[in-house]
Amino acid sequence: MKFFIIGLLTTALVSCGTNQKKETKKNTPQKDSVKYTRNWESLKKHKTPDWFLDAKFGIYCHWGPYSVPAYETEWYAHWMYVNKDNPEAKKGKAHKIHDYHVKKYGPLDKFGYKDFIPMFKAEKFDAAEWADLFQKAGAKFAGPVSEHADGFAMWDSDLTKWDSKDMGPKRDVMGELSKEIRKRDMKFIATFHRHWLFGWYPTWDETTDASKPEYAGLYGPKLKKGDNKMPKSKHQLDNGDQSYYPVADKDFNDEWLNRLKEIIDKYNPDLVWFDNKMDVISEEHRKEFLEYYYNYADKNKQEVVSTYKFYDFAKGSAIYDLERARMSEKKDFPWLTDDSIDWNAWSHISNPKYKSTNRLIDFLVDVVSKNGAVLLNITPRADGTIPEPVKERLLEMGQWLKVNGEAIYGTRTFEIYGEGDAKVVEGHLSEQKNADNTSKDIRFTTKGNVLYATVLDWPQEEELVIKSLKKGNTLNKNRITSIQMLGNEGDLKFHEKEDGLHIVLPKKTGKHAFCFRIN
Repeated sequence: MKFFIIGLLTTALVSCGTNQKKETKKNTPQKDSVKYTRNWESLKKHKTPDWFLDAKFGIYCHWGPYSVPAYETEWYAHWMYVNKDNPEAKKGKAHKIHDYHVKKYGPLDKFGYKDFIPMFKAEKFDAAEWADLFQKAGAKFAGPVSEHADGFAMWDSDLTKWDSKDMGPKRDVMGELSKEIRKRDMKFIATFHRHWLFGWYPTWDETTDASKPEYAGLYGPKLKKGDNKMPKSKHQLDNGDQSYYPVADKDFNDEWLNRLKEIIDKYNPDLVWFDNKMDVISEEHRKEFLEYYYNYADKNKQEVVSTYKFYDFAKGSAIYDLERARMSEKKDFPWLTDDSIDWNAWSHISNPKYKSTNRLIDFLVDVVSKNGAVLLNITPRADGTIPEPVKERLLEMGQWLKVNGEAIYGTRTFEIYGEGDAKVVEGHLSEQKNADNTSKDIRFTTKGNVLYATVLDWPQEEELVIKSLKKGNTLNKNRITSIQMLGNEGDLKFHEKEDGLHIVLPKKTGKHAFCFRIN
């Protein structure tokens, strides 16, 4: 009997695989957590909390081992394995990154992505300093990328040794940031890309380290090239994309879900954000995540938000999120857009092209006027420092919000989002198609009996004319008693005329969008 028991224990330990540090019990909702059940109709009953409707602006960051090479893109971990003979190399910079990697670091069987992890030391990372910057920038919610497509967890995980506590920085990045962010009365968020990992690395290619079983905990399960494929998401098929990508098996689905449950149990995030391509995960696992998260929060009297892209969750069960994009019109539902401070990449790279502060503020104002919120990505270096141009832009945004925040935070939409010449091009990754705004572009928000009109550039004329508020208009049913410009003392003269509301402009103060409080 003794030998039989030892044999069973040995088998159990071997079955844990390379991905786990130790055997852990599965996370399951408590039996009394029954407010939400695992079906879309039940999950749609979850209400968007007021804190999210009021917050409008958050910050997150792509930061991990991919920050070490700092070359071209946060997708370095993928493209470094794609040589010129790979069909994917047709996508532009692919084999350029492969050639760069081999030339600088060596062949992929000698120096793979795993070898960047010891170089990712984060020796200058200061969670308090980051949280101070986020607060000064005016963010109301913030957090790191919990796990990117590279498979490296940025928290102290019991499910894998490939995490920031055991390797690289040897620090619990999420734990440190969650404490410092919450100290400053901001909401803490977790963002999650792990579903991209299935097929991210060429685990079938025996000429690379990605094929070796001892690294499966980082690189993902061993696949056959071209195996386990299915059409892309409904959104992509609807838009004519007939390419294919892998569909995850049960083990990968379970690991995806258990990592999320661990994040929830350890860090209580107020918002869990997902990148697209989540339909590689089974619908049942996606529903189980929302069931677990919403019930966990309900039990702890915490108001939470989850997001999704395209068709990954049922409409109404979470907040719809866009990527590098915005809406062209006001929506009757709250939504989010995630955008990067760098036009070129989501992580720190050697040749950044940062957006101007003016562009970032105009984007925020436009999004808020249409019932949206902005999640702005920033790009820390591998050592944990934040580039000075990024800091400068965040602090300038914070200064603007200090003066004009009452036209943003806690506001709701007007009858129309605004007026002006700017035409917004909608669609995934469409932001570069949208031109800068001018003084003709005015955006509206409301709070009680106050209407805010924000003009996105300073008019050349002596008067600001708001055509939508012309004499006898049906949009504003209240009599205007006074008007002020935020950041200026005193009331402004105004006249309601047939062609619009004329506001006599004061002396210009400030450099970006200009907010007028119409009482």
